[in-house]
Amino acid sequence: MGGESASVSDQLSIAFYGYLFGFQNLWFTETLRNTWIIGGFMILLSVLLRLNMKKWNPDKPTGVQNVVEAVVDAFHGYVKSIMGEKYTFFGNYFFTVFFLLLFSNLAGLVLLRNPTADITFTFAFSILTFMAIHGFGMIKSKGKYFKSFLEPHPVMLPLNLIGEIAPVISLAMRIFGVVVGGFIISVLLYNVAPWPLRLGFPIIVHGYFDIFGGVLHAFLFLTLSMVFIRGKLPD
Repeated sequence: MGGESASVSDQLSIAFYGYLFGFQNLWFTETLRNTWIIGGFMILLSVLLRLNMKKWNPDKPTGVQNVVEAVVDAFHGYVKSIMGEKYTFFGNYFFTVFFLLLFSNLAGLVLLRNPTADITFTFAFSILTFMAIHGFGMIKSKGKYFKSFLEPHPVMLPLNLIGEIAPVISLAMRIFGVVVGGFIISVLLYNVAPWPLRLGFPIIVHGYFDIFGGVLHAFLFLTLSMVFIRGKLPD
């Protein structure tokens, strides 16, 4: 019985069953825990930078100030290049999403399970993008928005609907697949590969999947989300 309990516990990734606000089926999973850790780190980092800003010299930026200003300016310019000057207000949202996905992809480097290795996590962000695409599309385009689903002919309605749902699935599966694929390959190298390959090759694998792949696919998620949303907004 004890062995069975341990096995179930392992399979659930140290999740525990709790009661909160009257809900009897609430799971606090490792993904949720690690997401809170990453979110807490981002909040703490933001607070520390905000407090440090009081000492910054706007005329002679140095050190951390140079880095922060360069990142913010580059990000603002990139959002503007895709969304246009009229919709640069999306930058605050995308800035947060990008760095949350980025740190989630890099979490494995500090021995945390990547939240992006959980399909529910990546789908949550793709659904947010889906809601932004169609929510702002309806607000900005009004009646013309629904008419677009019947173009070029009403018979195309089913295909147009599939075309609107497909980006949600592709955004979620792309980043999820890369993270999980990297995890599986790493496990195989550590447990199956001959010992000479375990000495240095896993470093290359972690470098590609955790760092290069993590940064690249957070950037792709950001870019595709902006392109999809911009495509539904009027000029």
